[in-house]
Amino acid sequence: MADQRTAWGWGLASIDAAGTTLDVWYPKLTIGPAPSEADRPVHGFDALVRNEADARGVRRVPVFTVSDLDAAPADAADAYLRLHLLSMRLAKPNTLNLEGIFSVLANVVWTNYGPFAIEDFALRKMDVQAAADNAVNGAPAANVEVMLVDKMPRMVDYVVPTGVRIGNADRVRLGAYLSEGTTVMHEGFVNFNAGTLGVSMVEGRISQGVVVGNGSDIGGGASIMGTLSGGGKLRNSIGEHSLLGANAGIGISLGDNCVVEAGLYVTAGTKVTVYDKAKVAAGEPLDVVKGSDLSGKNNILFIRNSVSGRIEARYRKVGIALNEKLHKN
Repeated sequence: MADQRTAWGWGLASIDAAGTTLDVWYPKLTIGPAPSEADRPVHGFDALVRNEADARGVRRVPVFTVSDLDAAPADAADAYLRLHLLSMRLAKPNTLNLEGIFSVLANVVWTNYGPFAIEDFALRKMDVQAAADNAVNGAPAANVEVMLVDKMPRMVDYVVPTGVRIGNADRVRLGAYLSEGTTVMHEGFVNFNAGTLGVSMVEGRISQGVVVGNGSDIGGGASIMGTLSGGGKLRNSIGEHSLLGANAGIGISLGDNCVVEAGLYVTAGTKVTVYDKAKVAAGEPLDVVKGSDLSGKNNILFIRNSVSGRIEARYRKVGIALNEKLHKN
């Protein structure tokens, strides 16, 4: 429906001395046509608005943003609205137009005092520290701690979705989509426009554009190849009740009830021997295909034969089962 391809809401923007939008926080967003200016709800940011720059050189001002979700992001406020939609679970990965999103976002120093512009960070840091010290009667205040330097902040500083656990907040970017029942362990990573569509264990890396189905497990150190840096168009995914073993990786999609054994990396060009018991019994040669030929297919166990060294695809009848108690978040 056309009306569902628009989203709107009030946000609180951080604007630096050069007039650059460093970030925008949206406590609430609505899918559908935006109300007229006369019918807009009150933004509710009065206590947080700062029309005069603080010690960081940053003003905080309310912005009303309307986003055409089929068009590319028009500016930083529009881009932040889309990232919020994803983390708020109002839009699933790969359903929004994010073309050119990096070009409208500033690279920012993210700290425990909020976002800073990079250009004058050292001087502004001293100003913030001095202001904080004076605020507590000359006693040393908390130091300015830099958490990351990036175009996108941590998700949990803007959106905390219900029913999830995150071991290391630095490793989940704003724009990640985490369904209820998801556990992201300390070394797990979830990029923007990526995530889980159900109960999942994430101990490895979910790259941009990748989605993981209900009941699946991304093992420690495992990797799912994305398209963000490579320039490709194909988006890989993992189906339901599948396992990507520890330190394994895929450059193809997995269907439902699949397993990739620990340490095995299967790409689109990987030569895979399709193991067939009937052919083995009859002494017939086994088929050898590319990994891409098996992409997205269900009920496959990918292993490296410890005797021959060849990569094999074997039929697997059932999928994995996650611990229900562990994922009752």
